[in-house]
Amino acid sequence: MTPLPPALDPDLLRVFVLIAEGRSFTRAADRVGRTQSAVSMQIRRLEQTLGQPLLLRTPKGVQTTPQGAWLLDRARDLLALNDEIVGNFRAPPMVGSVRLGTPDDYALNWLPDILARFAEAHPAVELDVTCLNSDELVLHFQQGRLDLTLVSEGQEPPGVPAERIWRGPLRWVGSPTHGLHRRDPLPLALSRPNLHPTRPEFACAWREAALAALRASARPARVTYNSATQTGCFTVALAGLALTVSTPTTLPQGLAWLGEAEGLPPLPDMGILLLRHESGLGVPAVDALASHITEGFRRASEAGIALAA
Repeated sequence: MTPLPPALDPDLLRVFVLIAEGRSFTRAADRVGRTQSAVSMQIRRLEQTLGQPLLLRTPKGVQTTPQGAWLLDRARDLLALNDEIVGNFRAPPMVGSVRLGTPDDYALNWLPDILARFAEAHPAVELDVTCLNSDELVLHFQQGRLDLTLVSEGQEPPGVPAERIWRGPLRWVGSPTHGLHRRDPLPLALSRPNLHPTRPEFACAWREAALAALRASARPARVTYNSATQTGCFTVALAGLALTVSTPTTLPQGLAWLGEAEGLPPLPDMGILLLRHESGLGVPAVDALASHITEGFRRASEAGIALAA
C-alpha cells in the first residue's frame, strides 16, 4: 500500500506566511502571541516536513528561498480555503431575503447551478426571482424593487455602478431548414422597440446591434415579431417565421447558429452586467448572492462556454 504523504499543519503555514510577508520572525511572533523561539521552532518543523529550506535571515530582513517563494502563493490559497471551511461551520446561519431580477434566457442558461449552490450554502435565505426583459428590470431596479439584477450591457441606468460578469459573441439564430436567410427583406424576431425615447437605457442592446449590423451591410430587413422575452423570439424562429439573435446558450432543438456562411453580417460582442441597488449594499445575504453570481459566471467562462460550430 502506498504511504500517505505527510499532512501540512495550517498553523505552521500561517506562521510561515506571516514571516514571509512581514520579513520578520519578531513581528510574526507578536501576531500569533508566541515567543520568537517558538515561531522559529514551527518553521523548522515545516522545513523538516517539506525537506527544503524556506526562509533565510539577511541584513535586509527575512527572505524566502526559491522553494519558499513557490510555497508562499500556495500557502495563501490553502489558508483561505481552510478559513472558508471553518467559517462556514462556525458562523451563524445567514438569514434574510434577496430580490433578484434576470432576463428569462439568463435565468434558464446561467442561474440554475448558481442558485442551487447558493441555496445549499445559505438555506435560510429566501430568494425572490423576477424574470422580465432588461428594460422592465431596469425600471424595477430604479424603483427599489430589486436588490440585484442582471441586464444586458448597454442597458444599465446612467450613473449606476455596474459589474461586467461576462462578455461574449452575439450570433444569428434560425431554423436550418427554412432558408430564411435568403429572404429579402430579412424577417426578424427581436425584443420589442424602445417606447421611451428619453430613456436610452430602455433600448434593447441586442435589437440595436442586429439592426445596425444589417444597415451597415445594406441588407434590407423587417422586424416581423416583437417580443418581451427571448423565449418568444425562439418560438417564432422555431416556427420558421423569422431569424433572431442570441449570446451563447443551449438552443432549442430545431434551431441553429447562422452567420457569414448564410450571408449574414457579423455581430458585436455583448456583455452581461450585474447591478446592485444601494439599499442592498452591505447586506450579508445580498453580498453573498452577488458573490455567488460573479463566481458562477467566472467558473462557467473558464469551463469554456462556447457556441456550437
